[in-house]
Amino acid sequence: MRPRIFCYVSVLSSTVINMPESRTGGRILVDALRTHGVDLVFGVPGESYLAVLDALHDSPIRFIINRHEGGAAFMADSYGKLTGRPGVCFVTRGPGATNAAIGVHTAQQDSTPMILFIGQVGNDFVEREAFQEIDYRRMFGSMVKWAAQIDRADRIPEYVAHAFQRATSGRPGPVVLALPEDMLADSAAVADARPYQPVQAAPSAAQMTRLREMLAAARHPLLLLGGSGWDAQACEDLRRFAEANALPVACAFRFQDLFDNRHPHYVGDVGIGINPQLARRVRESDLILALGPRLGEMTTGGYTLLEPPCPRQKLIHVLTGAEELGRVYQADLMINSGMPQLAAALAALPPVDAGARRASVAQARAEYEAWQQEPPVFRQTDAPLNLWQVVQTLQSALPADTILTNGAGNFATWAHRFWRYGGLRTQLAPTSGAMGYGVPAAVAAAIVSAHQGRPRMVLNFAGDGDFLMTGQELATAVQYGAPALFIVFNNGAYGTIRMHQEREFPGRVSGTGLRNPDFAALAKSYGAHGESVAATADFGPALRRALDYMQDQGLPALIELRYDTELITPGASLSAIREAALAARGN
Repeated sequence: MRPRIFCYVSVLSSTVINMPESRTGGRILVDALRTHGVDLVFGVPGESYLAVLDALHDSPIRFIINRHEGGAAFMADSYGKLTGRPGVCFVTRGPGATNAAIGVHTAQQDSTPMILFIGQVGNDFVEREAFQEIDYRRMFGSMVKWAAQIDRADRIPEYVAHAFQRATSGRPGPVVLALPEDMLADSAAVADARPYQPVQAAPSAAQMTRLREMLAAARHPLLLLGGSGWDAQACEDLRRFAEANALPVACAFRFQDLFDNRHPHYVGDVGIGINPQLARRVRESDLILALGPRLGEMTTGGYTLLEPPCPRQKLIHVLTGAEELGRVYQADLMINSGMPQLAAALAALPPVDAGARRASVAQARAEYEAWQQEPPVFRQTDAPLNLWQVVQTLQSALPADTILTNGAGNFATWAHRFWRYGGLRTQLAPTSGAMGYGVPAAVAAAIVSAHQGRPRMVLNFAGDGDFLMTGQELATAVQYGAPALFIVFNNGAYGTIRMHQEREFPGRVSGTGLRNPDFAALAKSYGAHGESVAATADFGPALRRALDYMQDQGLPALIELRYDTELITPGASLSAIREAALAARGN
């Protein structure tokens, strides 16, 4: 975007000098966002950044009005995941910023590019604990890649360019910029910056030679994918590399969409509730190629599948952020690289002799498919609603590129274990374990895909406790015509905590029971379609009605699944967990 200029003619010399046009800080900021390609921003309005809202009035940038700052920040994170570009969020000072912190933490742990702009008290009020004043550099300092405050309007282009550069280079992540109210109202004559250019490292020739040598020597290698920064070409290059070298492919916790789950080389996810057969394969592997994941607590089974600092398995660890390499695991080969750069180099490697491994890949795939069959918990209970069958019905009815979103809770196991993700950007879920993520993520996905001219089916799995943390964003979905489908798993409990409670303190239920509203009626009150289902036979017809409504009205639909807390997890009923805990204690 070219800087705005006017001509100044010197009376003495008649020299024409091109000078930037004077603009308010709010206008300079919005123009800077346009320079960096921003098309959508999410937020809750506040008086602390009225000058920005006024500048947005005349801008092609769409401002999506949210009902809570936590929902806005989750939507910005979802935008970052879907597009690979920074999601932008605006909130007001104090309570607005603290509400948005949950999305910032999610972006940090998920390595999502995101920029949070916070309205701030004026410079003349600073350090007096003025109304809603917080020092955001200290508040967010350990949670973001960079936290700063713009005190002068003429430095806005510099700060914003730096923010986009930091959010997207190396390991992607969130940036916070505070905007003093008087600064936004001030005027300055300053040129716009150039668009940001993300910078990523690439593997060296020597590193790729060493990687191939280690792969050729391995008898039981395993490819483990995760992290952010992937694009469609990188995933395609990775597929070619896996096929050429007969590699089983697993995905880290909540990164299951990096490899088409229908592909014969996909063998499952390495996360909570891992397939025991896959866990065995990870432990017995003689080479783990970890491409992208940080290898955090959830992916490593509490740092047991791979033991720090020096795992029993040989480890090749590739990360976008050099500062993370060697932090927990001292790998045999550590490579600092962007994922597209790495995947292109892998695809170009001459394949190793891997004929003997092909039978092992087929066996690993068979173990994955067996793990996806109907779990025994439905034979252990008289449950009228079969949740496994619900997932099968949804999978059959919806397109392969459906975007599935979820927050945190035991209900998410039904998605992670039994849903087959169709490839890149079909999964939006928080590795941070943030409850309430899935609803705003689904709304954002529907808005973003429509805005890009490629509307996609969006499906949300939400627990009852999970849904009610951000369920008010259904109003946002209706307001912007975002036809997402919400499936609410209502078992009247904070299920994950109840499960752990029964394991640790069997029979002593405390603080986990919920009395819920009529979710179908709640959806209708927002202007969406709503139904409740309590029997397996009723789900298919309810789904057809919901899909018809979404297609005809262009609005969201919600189906509430009512079932007993006994169905706490696919692996075991609540009674079985309690009885096992009592038996272990000799009761």
